[in-house]
Amino acid sequence: MTGLALLGLIMLAVMIAVIFIGFPISFTLLFLALTFGYFGLGQMVFSLAYFQTIGMMKEELLAAVPLFIFMGFLTEQAGLMERLFRAFRNLLAPIRGSLYAVVILTAAVFAMATGIVGAAVTVLGIMASPIMIRTGYDGRLSAGAITAGGTLGILIPPSVMLIVMGPVLGVSVADLYASAFGPGILLASLYLAYLLGRAFFNPSLGPPVPKEERVHSIGTMLWEIAVGVVPLLALIGATLGSILAGLATPTEASAIGALGAMILAAAYGKLSYAGLRQAVLSTTATASMVLLLAVTSNIFGAVFARLGTASWITDTMLALPLSPVVMLVMVLALIFLLGWPFEWPAIVLVFLPIFYPVMSALKPELGATLGIQPDMVMVWFGSLVAVTLQTAFLSPPVAMSAYYLRQVVKEWSLATIYKGMLEFMILQVFAIGMIVAFPAIATKFPEMLRESAAAVRSEDVEDGTTLEDYLPSGSYSERLRESLEKDHEESLEEDEAEKKGGLEADPLEKDDLSSKAKQ
Repeated sequence: MTGLALLGLIMLAVMIAVIFIGFPISFTLLFLALTFGYFGLGQMVFSLAYFQTIGMMKEELLAAVPLFIFMGFLTEQAGLMERLFRAFRNLLAPIRGSLYAVVILTAAVFAMATGIVGAAVTVLGIMASPIMIRTGYDGRLSAGAITAGGTLGILIPPSVMLIVMGPVLGVSVADLYASAFGPGILLASLYLAYLLGRAFFNPSLGPPVPKEERVHSIGTMLWEIAVGVVPLLALIGATLGSILAGLATPTEASAIGALGAMILAAAYGKLSYAGLRQAVLSTTATASMVLLLAVTSNIFGAVFARLGTASWITDTMLALPLSPVVMLVMVLALIFLLGWPFEWPAIVLVFLPIFYPVMSALKPELGATLGIQPDMVMVWFGSLVAVTLQTAFLSPPVAMSAYYLRQVVKEWSLATIYKGMLEFMILQVFAIGMIVAFPAIATKFPEMLRESAAAVRSEDVEDGTTLEDYLPSGSYSERLRESLEKDHEESLEEDEAEKKGGLEADPLEKDDLSSKAKQ
């Protein structure tokens, strides 16, 4: 290990220790990166920070973060989750354990409209806990169902975490979204099977909803479904459908979703100045935290890489006499442990780039061992990371979901909530094992979408049309073509400048050359 690599390792250790003490993550990353970077790289660290900041600001994909968050806050204010819960409750009322199923189904559908975990757990707790307590449902199972269902928003698209994770892993967000559906459906199915199975064999854990609280009119039930389920599914189809069909980028789809959420809120009579103002303020606070962390973690990561610590960690881990699958399990275990003290933005933006070179180097072996296409390995790994972080979100003693639920349901103690969450953690670990053993759970859907896109392209070649002919003016494909043409023109200009001997190296390359010359 070189002296610079050791300096980077010390920087990483200091960062973890300082954040544990309670210092703000973003400012800690920036301060440590500039301080240690100055000692190791000299004044070049300031140029490095400048270029990393500008590069992050040019990332159009990150514009989807505040828009999807805004969409989530608006759908919450519009009361869509309450309508969805009521529709499912009326439909499933006669079944044993029906309220467990209602909680999971409501959480899964609502997760496709918002990725805000705290809001989902809080609203589910407010809606479901009174009738669960009144009907005699088991407190431990009820708390576990609400917290587990509420955390599905971190995994199921349009998860904000997957938007941020895409550029980190070098994969498209559309692929990550498609990949996350399989694990999301698997987890929701495991939750339902476990809860309904427990209620079936022990009816006292989850009796049917009392007859006096049921809706017996078919017309009323259909109306509840029409106003509670259909509009939300239409909003989900407009956002996720446009992304998965390739008709819009995540940024464009997030704008559609935000507008659609405003229209639904207005249609339900829930759109007010005070509510809109609160949604904007909440969005600003949440998105600012994520985006500032994206910039500062990018600077921290660049300094970390320049010091050579990232390469040393990669070489050290790859030198271990471990199989690729064991190495994968070790990386996931580290991510799980980091998920206790850290929120997902810090893990995805700070620690995941450290593990990325290791997983990238293992792509061929993992693909050959598990039967995964090489270009799908990182997509599959992204889904595994998402499920692992969701598991960490459920793990005591730092499980934020427990505190969200405890704030709104005073009848359940924190110990009761923790015990309920632990049962679902076992299901989470089982699901991770299933995704590792059967990668098609996470890769089948994105592969199908790619095959569909390839079929469209082949048809375009036969009839002389192109994919852009199916898209509106100003769409992603058109901008991509313009960007490629611009890059080509700039490349020609650079070639011409090189021939004339007038091309100058960028400041970072100059500093590298000068430092090498001094050595």
